[in-house]
Amino acid sequence: MKRLGLLFIIIPLFLACNQQDQTLDMQIAVPVSVEEIKYRPIEEFVTATGTVYAIQEVDLKSETNGYYRVAENPAAKRQFVLGDYVRKDDVIIYLDNPELEYSTKIESQKLNLDISQREYEKQQSLYEKGGVTLRELKNAEISFKDAQYSYDNALLQLSKTKISAPFDGVIIDLPYNTPGTRVEQGVRMVQIMNYKQLYTEINLPGKELGQIKPSQKVRVMNYTVQNDTLWGAITQVAPALDPTTRSFKANILINNPQMTFRPGMFVKCEIVVAHVDSAVVVPKDIILARGEEKWVFTVVKGAAERRRITTGIENPLEVQVVEGLKKEDRLVTKGFETLQHNSKVKIVR
Repeated sequence: MKRLGLLFIIIPLFLACNQQDQTLDMQIAVPVSVEEIKYRPIEEFVTATGTVYAIQEVDLKSETNGYYRVAENPAAKRQFVLGDYVRKDDVIIYLDNPELEYSTKIESQKLNLDISQREYEKQQSLYEKGGVTLRELKNAEISFKDAQYSYDNALLQLSKTKISAPFDGVIIDLPYNTPGTRVEQGVRMVQIMNYKQLYTEINLPGKELGQIKPSQKVRVMNYTVQNDTLWGAITQVAPALDPTTRSFKANILINNPQMTFRPGMFVKCEIVVAHVDSAVVVPKDIILARGEEKWVFTVVKGAAERRRITTGIENPLEVQVVEGLKKEDRLVTKGFETLQHNSKVKIVR
């Protein structure tokens, strides 16, 4: 009977131990994915949106009347059209005006200038030798300058018959006029933009006022041009908040050398306010928190280890860890939600 009683005691103990082993097996089966920590850079940035505009833009109007004629694009061997690239001083439109050309008497003005210059130079030579008085020299100089002004004015009047590009850029508007039509003074002829550089004005929440400063780098993106990111810089920052919106303005100058982005595009701007070249960086969504305490899980000898961490700079996806983790720690990136300290884990890809 004593042996039978002992058997009844041993069997429950055996079953209890077996249940503990099964619990342990369940812990071992918890699947997780891990990533070995390596030092890498991280940036903290402030995000804003805005519309980009050309750094140079001009509407050219007719300064005189004349008969409309589009000039030839020397690069394309045809008349200029919308979208053509023009260089500074390229003539885009002619306003033929024979009456103006005759009235300027450009040839006689040029001849008079040449004669006046020669006479002035002759008087200078004679004055040095004592052959003429100072008054005679000055009268020759006045005649020469008057001839120069008259000739320059004639050239200015004739220049009004040519509409030329004031800077390198792209024709973005070229209102149609029938060739040979008489165009009056003050009519809009062509619009040119140079958008190898762009600018935008953004509004930022007041809490960011202390972080945003001139010269900070800015990444600029557009959803329709997904494979291209441009770089710019903050140029101006308003020192005060708008009392209505509690926001402030900042201006960004953007480099667009290939003219990838176009004026009028809506863009997303990421202003880099902090940067670390080499740091322990973890995904933001794997950090667990309670109050001010933050922690992550690592794997040590087949078990989960809870690590309390202190964080530094961050962005919407990543966080810098300044304390609690080191290089080559195996960080749990998936399956961490149900882990406890010392939970047995199984590493899966």
